[in-house]
Amino acid sequence: MKIFVITKKQLMLCFALVVTITLASVGAGVTMANADRKLPIYCVETDKKQIAISFDAAWGNDDTEQLIDILKEYDVPATFFVVGSWVDKYPESVKQLSDAGHQVQNHSNTHPYMTQLSKDSMKNELNACNDKIEAVTGVRPTLFRPPYGDYDNAVVEATEENKMYAIQWSVDSLDWKENATADTICERVTSRVTNGSIVLFHNDADHTPEALPTILKCLKDEGYEFVFISDLILKDNYEIKHDGTQCKIS
Repeated sequence: MKIFVITKKQLMLCFALVVTITLASVGAGVTMANADRKLPIYCVETDKKQIAISFDAAWGNDDTEQLIDILKEYDVPATFFVVGSWVDKYPESVKQLSDAGHQVQNHSNTHPYMTQLSKDSMKNELNACNDKIEAVTGVRPTLFRPPYGDYDNAVVEATEENKMYAIQWSVDSLDWKENATADTICERVTSRVTNGSIVLFHNDADHTPEALPTILKCLKDEGYEFVFISDLILKDNYEIKHDGTQCKIS
């Protein structure tokens, strides 16, 4: 009978080998999982000092006209994601936004949690909202922002099958929070913006009209150019990284 003696050094080498193999396996699994996951566009990788600001409109309408005036004063184009039911209630505001030169895009028809719907129902939400916006503005939306930021592979697929781009955001103003102030909104946005950022505001948040002029002036002073999301994003030959950054395929 042979007795094998394993030294402490050999034991540690074996342990290190097992850990290495395990981590490699886990890493491979993560890579595969990420490769299978579909993502909306959160921001764009670019050397240009370009950013896009956006507003979600789902409920109230008290501040929309004031926001239009502020954007006009600073000569800033914006992308407004509107819900179909909001279009039903405020068609004159949708027309105002379009006439002022802003883009009106799709935020669903009834503001549901999209991941809870069948793919056919998802497409019905998209098309119903598109029809309403097009009837008012004469332009059919090409961008979709899922309500609540709620998405999965099926939501992104339904959007793509509708020949639209799914859009999230990389800078959240959090202007909807009860404790938000003009100062906190301003600090949060200006400290987080980088090249290719997509910024999220809401059209009916209490302090957004107060914060917006300072934000726009500050970012313009830093050399940023404001563009529509549709002009910021890449239309072909791109990939979306694991963090939602859209970039060119080299």
